[in-house]
Amino acid sequence: MRFLITGAAGFLGSALANRLVAEGDVVIGVDDLSTGDEKALNSPVQFVRGDVNDRPKLWSLLQGVDCVYHLAAKVSVPESVLYPREYNNVNVGGTVTLMEAMRDVGVRRVVFISSGTVYGNQPVQPVPETAVPNPRVPYAVSKLAAEYYVKSIGNLWGIDTVCLRVFNAYGPGQHIPPVHTPVIPGFLRQAWENGTIVIHGDGNQTRDYVYVDDVVDAMTTAAVAPDVNKLTINIGSGTETSVRDLAKMAVEVTGGHPEIVYNPRNEGGISRLCADITLAGEYLNYTPKISLVEGLTRTLAKDISPIKVFNGS
Repeated sequence: MRFLITGAAGFLGSALANRLVAEGDVVIGVDDLSTGDEKALNSPVQFVRGDVNDRPKLWSLLQGVDCVYHLAAKVSVPESVLYPREYNNVNVGGTVTLMEAMRDVGVRRVVFISSGTVYGNQPVQPVPETAVPNPRVPYAVSKLAAEYYVKSIGNLWGIDTVCLRVFNAYGPGQHIPPVHTPVIPGFLRQAWENGTIVIHGDGNQTRDYVYVDDVVDAMTTAAVAPDVNKLTINIGSGTETSVRDLAKMAVEVTGGHPEIVYNPRNEGGISRLCADITLAGEYLNYTPKISLVEGLTRTLAKDISPIKVFNGS
């Protein structure tokens, strides 16, 4: 098959692109490289630097494409609080532009990568797809709005749509910005370097951490699975882990001796979030394979420990 991946140089996008070309598919990847890294892509991927809001460029890239994976987005929750208009322009506006271009060219299937953050606080855990979304931050609002645009435009113009609500994905290759570092690479690095792990709130808040390879399994299946048009499907591990326990795991897998401090002034976000993955199992034959401990160990080996060795520590 021939695929276009937006956000192809990002964490999930590059993992997906590399998997697809390894399986013999043709992949065109587009990314503005605002946070992505072209070097993360294996050579068979046909990479083009570009903006997802550039409709003429999308027209040319979409020629002959069987399915689009739409991952291009701004993804920092704290940053979205500061710059909501920018998040709307990219995450919502870019999605609409892509759907218009697909309509114009005649591409008939899109897999949209949304986020479990759209649920916000929910009374029932694990959270099923039937739960009413309760987004708390502009990032989550932008992903939910993009879902609605994908489905409405798809329905109007005969484009098959699948929305995957990915929970807390992690693993090797995750971008580590200078501020607002994702929790798992941040905890692992601090533990490995005997630094300081900062836990916001009391640490009892829970999340669903899902390894990158498991997410890619779901994404590759979603492009070809029957009977998934118009569906929204959770992709997670189905396991709830508190931030406090995650910090302990990071210490255990690294063998480090970091200081663990709590910041009660900064709440830890929503209290609980875990994916009900029943629908993913039913429609995508999805079963997560990598446990959190194994995933942390793999991430440490590939991303964190080589840094210390390289630095001569």
